[in-house]
Amino acid sequence: METVITTAVILAMIALGVLLIHLLNGQHDQRIAAFRYSDVLPVRGSRSRKRRRPADGAAGHHDGDRG
Repeated sequence: METVITTAVILAMIALGVLLIHLLNGQHDQRIAAFRYSDVLPVRGSRSRKRRRPADGAAGHHDGDRG
């Protein structure tokens, strides 16, 4: 009789673990679906201040206008 009870308890714990993993996977899938991969990354202030000067000597032409 003890073997049957032990087996039932082990199977119940396995079923509870499977249910928990299933619920966590569903929650993770919802988070992935809600995440927008196409968003622009935030710009850090320290990186935006450091700008390289163009190598061709056109230091004042950042917009592409050559006139």
